[in-house]
Amino acid sequence: MLEAVQILKDSQGEAQFAVLDFQEYLSVKNLLSSTEQLEDYLDYLHIQRVKQRTVKTWSLAEVKQELGFE
Repeated sequence: MLEAVQILKDSQGEAQFAVLDFQEYLSVKNLLSSTEQLEDYLDYLHIQRVKQRTVKTWSLAEVKQELGFE
């Protein structure tokens, strides 16, 4: 969503307007007009963000070794 957006800036370089495809506009309008659809989309975005995390996992043996219990 909102993959192809053109940003129009003023003479100071500040963003003033966003131009997007009309079908994209209708999709965003539909999404924002429905609480349930918006919640679903926000859940989807959260899941995508969680998937991108790189979290180191430790085995029990590694933790014991790190803490000096072995």
